[in-house]
Amino acid sequence: MKAVILAAGYATRLYPLTRNFPKPLLAVGGQTILDRLVNQIERALPGTSIWVVTNARFVGHFFDWARRHDDSDIRVLDDGTTGPENRLGAIGDLAFALERAGGTDNCLVAAADNLFEFDLAEFAAAFQRRPAVWICVHRVEDSARRRRTGIAELGPDDCVIGFEEKPAQPRSQWGVPPLYFLTAEAVGRVREYLASGRSTDSPGHFIAWLHTRVPVFAWRVRGMVHDIGTLESLAECRARFSAQTEKESGAAERQPREGET
Repeated sequence: MKAVILAAGYATRLYPLTRNFPKPLLAVGGQTILDRLVNQIERALPGTSIWVVTNARFVGHFFDWARRHDDSDIRVLDDGTTGPENRLGAIGDLAFALERAGGTDNCLVAAADNLFEFDLAEFAAAFQRRPAVWICVHRVEDSARRRRTGIAELGPDDCVIGFEEKPAQPRSQWGVPPLYFLTAEAVGRVREYLASGRSTDSPGHFIAWLHTRVPVFAWRVRGMVHDIGTLESLAECRARFSAQTEKESGAAERQPREGET
């Protein structure tokens, strides 16, 4: 198993914060967004090789970050792009990372700008019980938000029978965050997808194409999903996770020390 984290975006909607600094390394509740994701991956999938793909503008920041994780199997890749005008897109970056990582392993794919309040180990267990392509889904009540994300239609046994990225007319409430398990077979089809000339942007476009060719299953999330795309959503996440951190710190301080009752 390997994990590919897509971190090569330029986050223009978060300017000026991200004009010269990468969004995944912004702090939320005392930790970077990327640290929170990596910690979840390492707990759920011990020993997994983690490949973080970024761009030439921000690669130095990621090298500095990786040096603080010298006890982990983390590699940082520079896709060579310098701005939004020549970026590879998420699927182009996925193909770039998979070529550098080599092998034909199963793969966890994650975007570096989402925060997940659920146990990734449960998602990994679903994949291990039934090795296939897996996405995770959560209910999205707001209709405007449904038009800004991937939307899945589910059939028997939570098999994906329909998928559309950012649909104008969403056909379900099942939103799909960019967090997938791909089999080795599916990994091998990323280049086939790119050769078809379809969009290289959001990774959901690949899932929309893939589910018509191989079985894709959905795991229903029990917990919140946060897409940090705007200054407002960043502020909301910072407030939420800071409150959680303070609560956890307070609970730890109230624990009796050894010898106390």
